[in-house]
Amino acid sequence: MFKGIYTPLVTLFDENGNIDKNNLKILIEKLIDDGVDGIVILGSVGEFFNISSLEDKKDYIQFVSKVVKGRVKLIIGTGSNNIEEVIELNNYSNDLKADGVLIITPYFFGLDENYMYEYYSKIAQNTKLPIIIYNFPAKTSINLSYDLILRLANEFNNIVGIKDTTDSMSNVRRFVQKIKKVRKDFCVISGFDEYLLPNLLSGGDGIIGGLTNINAKLFTDAYKAFLDKDFEKLLIYQDKINNMTELYDLTNPFIVGLKEAVKVSLKLDINTTIRNYDIKIDEEIRGKIKKLVQS
Repeated sequence: MFKGIYTPLVTLFDENGNIDKNNLKILIEKLIDDGVDGIVILGSVGEFFNISSLEDKKDYIQFVSKVVKGRVKLIIGTGSNNIEEVIELNNYSNDLKADGVLIITPYFFGLDENYMYEYYSKIAQNTKLPIIIYNFPAKTSINLSYDLILRLANEFNNIVGIKDTTDSMSNVRRFVQKIKKVRKDFCVISGFDEYLLPNLLSGGDGIIGGLTNINAKLFTDAYKAFLDKDFEKLLIYQDKINNMTELYDLTNPFIVGLKEAVKVSLKLDINTTIRNYDIKIDEEIRGKIKKLVQS
């Protein structure tokens, strides 16, 4: 159902914390021109945690859906510890003809898998859109088991995939081996950019990778090379992708570095901080980001 290269869109804010729709539209158009298979909004890179108001989220979803106009798939991050809020955003996204929703596990409390099952089953029973479960244990303190995902995939047809953001290819391999044997349409997507090739070779379906905000064409070309079985070209692209991942180590939070790289690559006059903060990048780091983007 969901295959290929998906961009978790950075959310650009102006100096007053308002969503910078003009520059976001430029970025979205560039991503579509570069051939991404889909765009994901309100994920981790998209600062869902910094947009607390349901009305603000709905306004943002409406704006992006109007820009995308069905030209690529649109997935909405609707994760929250509040089940009712998740369901409301899912239904709103369905009304706007989004293609699916991405739902991160409840965070902070480290709930056990009985709670995880109840959380996702309640949401699935009250949601029409396809659901991708978002496994990100580094931020949620929960690493979803293969057995739990298999159970949910077996019981709910609208649970169609998992985004696995763990620094372990064995996780991807095991999700593929355990679940795709039962549900061939179930998609296993990696959340780390450099896992594109390992993911595909393990039987996975692609990535939702933050670096595609900067150079989506590198990733879409790599995916095309894989489909064409042009492995010589694919290895060259993978090497370039691996080099780009240095960006994640240059700033904390890494989202600031991503926005700075977007600013450089698209020559945009944008605010590069996360919402309502004034985090400045020093000239040395800015130079390193510029060099990475240009290379």
